[in-house]
Amino acid sequence: MPPSAATDWLSLNQAHLTAELRRVRAVLARHAGEPDEPAPPPAPDHSSALDQLVRLFRLTPFERDLLLLCAGVELDARFAPLLSACHRDPAKTQPTFGLALAALPDAHWSALTPDAPLRRWHLLTLPSGSPLTAAPLQIDEQILHFLAGVPHPNERLTALLEPLPPAPALATTHATAATTARSVWQTTQGELPVIQFVGPHADDRRAVASAACAALGYEVAALAAALLPTHPTEADELARLCAREAGLRGVVVLIECDALEATDTARFAAVARFADRVKGPILISDREPRFAGNRPFRSLDVAPLPPAEQRAAWRTAFGDRAESLNGSIERVVSQFCLAGSVIHSVASDPTLPPEQLWNECRVRSRAKLGGLARRIEPTARWDHLVLPAHQESVLRDLIAQVRHRARVYEDWGFAGLTSRGLGITALFAGASGTGKTMAAEVVAGELGLDLYHIDLSAVMSKYIGETEANLRRVIDAAEQGGAVLQFDESDALFGKRTEVKDSHDRYANLEVSYLLQRMEEYRGLAILTTNMKSALDPAFLRRIRFVVQFPFPDATERERIWRRMFPAAAPTEGLNFAALAKLPLAGGHIRSIALSAAFVAADAGEPVRMRHVARAARTEYAKLERPFTELENVPWE
Repeated sequence: MPPSAATDWLSLNQAHLTAELRRVRAVLARHAGEPDEPAPPPAPDHSSALDQLVRLFRLTPFERDLLLLCAGVELDARFAPLLSACHRDPAKTQPTFGLALAALPDAHWSALTPDAPLRRWHLLTLPSGSPLTAAPLQIDEQILHFLAGVPHPNERLTALLEPLPPAPALATTHATAATTARSVWQTTQGELPVIQFVGPHADDRRAVASAACAALGYEVAALAAALLPTHPTEADELARLCAREAGLRGVVVLIECDALEATDTARFAAVARFADRVKGPILISDREPRFAGNRPFRSLDVAPLPPAEQRAAWRTAFGDRAESLNGSIERVVSQFCLAGSVIHSVASDPTLPPEQLWNECRVRSRAKLGGLARRIEPTARWDHLVLPAHQESVLRDLIAQVRHRARVYEDWGFAGLTSRGLGITALFAGASGTGKTMAAEVVAGELGLDLYHIDLSAVMSKYIGETEANLRRVIDAAEQGGAVLQFDESDALFGKRTEVKDSHDRYANLEVSYLLQRMEEYRGLAILTTNMKSALDPAFLRRIRFVVQFPFPDATERERIWRRMFPAAAPTEGLNFAALAKLPLAGGHIRSIALSAAFVAADAGEPVRMRHVARAARTEYAKLERPFTELENVPWE
């Protein structure tokens, strides 16, 4: 409300509360046998904080007066001597339930039962273990502030709840989701359903939740699902406090489940119990629909913004600078699918140079893969890679498809032809050392994207369901970050399905089928490398967009590789690259020999010569358990 209106309301609320306290004080004076006070003027006719409490918690007249009695001790110094007179004891200046039963009108014993509003919602507190009628009663601090017209957060919740800021202007897709959520609650008769927002971006789900609740007069506070107590008594206590917060301050709790694994059944059960017990508006945020409580619920999809809306969001966020950044915006939109809040955050920096927009988006959307993947900074370039012309051409076509997929799929309408296979999967097959990993670096470097090497030992699990969960985490994170995924030795993960002979075979086949389906749905670039192409499941091979066979290099290619293995700054003398090309080695082994030779020469304080290469080659051959006779074909002097 406007400041002037708020000031007027505070003045009226204070007058109303003062009149109500005088009325209760007059009742106490009569009970103590003291002279009657002048009759208090009638309370102002307006919606006071006290009236709101009575309606919200459905207090009886006696419960209302008992609450005022406890508030009076804190707000009016004249209550203490009156209470002492009523108790016939100067030391007793606190109200008790026994005194309230004797002094206040319409008294009833049920006012302080555990399920009655005063105790159920912790409006009043009394010491545990004390006699019910003789224990001193005290008003809850938050309730006292509320009565005075100064709503204040509950201190027991401030460490758990994160207040969310007002949502920025939403794009059409997200504004529609917010409107739907608002309509669900507005049109519901009876108990409000739990609304769970589902989508890849937690920030987008937060913005939609804030917008939906703001339209209904609510604020939103996020609660991490991992912080929910699993003990039923503690969970019930927290649910009551959150429901009270919704009533007193209009704060709706948004439970965020992103950090929970699919196998964390205890935590999901805690989320369901909590939502069931709140008995008020409650929201859940997750990557996918996983709520399984007893309350009615509605799942709403908060989809990533389509390219057209991302462009509009960027232009709106950049304002006057948008025209000069149009080319950079188009490039960013073609690759990254950023949350609206990230777009506004990036664009809010007025000093950001246009050439840094891509890297800023890449860093902001960097995948969070924990121990399941290792990020590799691409350093290899085209001049490091030695491949036949056909293979190099296929790699360039692969890069072009990744670079222009937004234009082809969205602007030209090809995405409407199929709901699957919108990502790009490439298989790099060939013997060890033929350049598969280097080619993945070249592709990622050309695209300006992060490259993540997937650790199969961390992804694969002997426990049912965990391999799928791990792969889902990897792919979901990579999709958000626009990263390139590289699966080394992918035949171990995407191998052929087998004949079912027992339950283990059946589950293994289901696992492979799930992996095939999930990889097909992946919208980014996945590069699979294998030394054994024949071991891959044929159904999986059909889903691969590019297959690049890395051949064993011939003598001409090996000579090019040898020449490129020694940087211009490295001192060399008398190296016979044509002779070295006679060694039947792949590029990876050549790189190992060249590097070892450089260290041998550096230790000797000499430039790299053929004898240093010979020593390194013997070490590599011994490691590979290959016959030294091949080395005899090279003139080492």
